[in-house]
Amino acid sequence: MNKSLAVAVTTLMSASLVLSACGSSNGNSNNTDNANGNASTNTTNDTAANAPSNTEPANEPVAKDVTLSLRHTQIKETSKVRLKILQDVVAKTEQENPGLKINLEGIDEVVNRDQKLKAEMAAGNPPDMFEVFGGADLSLYVKAGRMLDLTPIIEELGIQDKFASLDEFTIDGNVYGLPFGGYSEGVFYNKKMFADMGLAPPKTFDELLTLADAIKAKGKTPFALAAKDAWVNGMLWNTVMERHVGIKGFEGLVTGETKWTDPDFVAGFADYAKLVDNDYFTKGALGLAYAEQGAKFLKGDAAMVFTGTWDANRFTGDEAGDLRGSVGYFSFPSIAGGKGDQTSINASYSNGFGFSSNLTDDQKAMVKAFIKNFFNEAIQKRTLLEDKVLPSMKLSDLSGVDPLISEVLQVMANASSSWKAFDAIVQPSVGADVGVGLQELIGKVKKPDAVAKQIQASQDKANKQ
Repeated sequence: MNKSLAVAVTTLMSASLVLSACGSSNGNSNNTDNANGNASTNTTNDTAANAPSNTEPANEPVAKDVTLSLRHTQIKETSKVRLKILQDVVAKTEQENPGLKINLEGIDEVVNRDQKLKAEMAAGNPPDMFEVFGGADLSLYVKAGRMLDLTPIIEELGIQDKFASLDEFTIDGNVYGLPFGGYSEGVFYNKKMFADMGLAPPKTFDELLTLADAIKAKGKTPFALAAKDAWVNGMLWNTVMERHVGIKGFEGLVTGETKWTDPDFVAGFADYAKLVDNDYFTKGALGLAYAEQGAKFLKGDAAMVFTGTWDANRFTGDEAGDLRGSVGYFSFPSIAGGKGDQTSINASYSNGFGFSSNLTDDQKAMVKAFIKNFFNEAIQKRTLLEDKVLPSMKLSDLSGVDPLISEVLQVMANASSSWKAFDAIVQPSVGADVGVGLQELIGKVKKPDAVAKQIQASQDKANKQ
């Protein structure tokens, strides 16, 4: 695990274990689920709710008729908790700064990332404040001069060392975005079903195949999967591929040191195709939207689901029904002969807020006020308890942490290393073609080597630009 993530997880685990031993609980946890999938492409305008009273007043200059636009992607029913927290911060910032108006705009995450924000960045007219992914996406926008350098702001506020990791938002030593939460990706499983079938989390890929066959023999689907939205398929595949090629293999694709058609990469596609060909995934997955994936798991149709910890809210809330308290989490098993770190985990802090470089000095002052109100321990604690999102900042108080979140933190603490997702490394156009290729594998219309060739053609083109 990288040093910053290791420190954060160790700190969280230490506090969590102590609090668990003391029998801490919190009756204020909100059980609204938190799928992070695709939703309606209609935008919505949100009205800020009443602000929380547990945050210290900001000593900021009073705004005089300053307006800021804020683009977010919390438009789904399952994102109500996260939206409410954002609305509270906006309301507090406006109340502390008479004359300030922050206009919220909600938009579908995929539409924002892959279409709208890219077009706005190209034209030079992005929103004033907006959700943005770190890594490859951010690098393009910084290179185009569209992002506000936040380094002086976070230094003035004294929060530059409060984050678990700013790696994906740091370019050439400067910070151009702030993550609002962390995640890890792994296997959530039905503990009741596993116990009834006499099963245990697998340690190797071969054990996983044996386990999946046993689940099928009992008339259940091994893995819930909703493959209509291409990004969903990239999660499990990403870990399978990392086991085969290692994170350096992914990084080499951009420099040309490695190729998608190399034997190790083709083997990664082949192992993913093996899961498809053995019918371990939900039937008709290509026609199912992301929300259906978690729903089928919680209904007991499938024994496991590979997804991110952003779904923990669903798995601990009312939607879990009889499964509430009986969902576990484990890291994907090792693959024999693979060149990657076999006990690593995909865990990072890549979702965050960015700000336009077009802002006036008055607007920048209000951005600083927003950052102060959003990026602090009180809001991060709310996010952890109410939304079950891993905090991006270091917390001193972890009372009330859900047992499943404690299990997630334990898995992260036991990981030998962590790495960021492939689409934070390769160019966006290549990432999109990976999604298409995986859907072709799931649809059984192309073989692994053919998929590898078409993605390499996309990689060659992107590397020349």
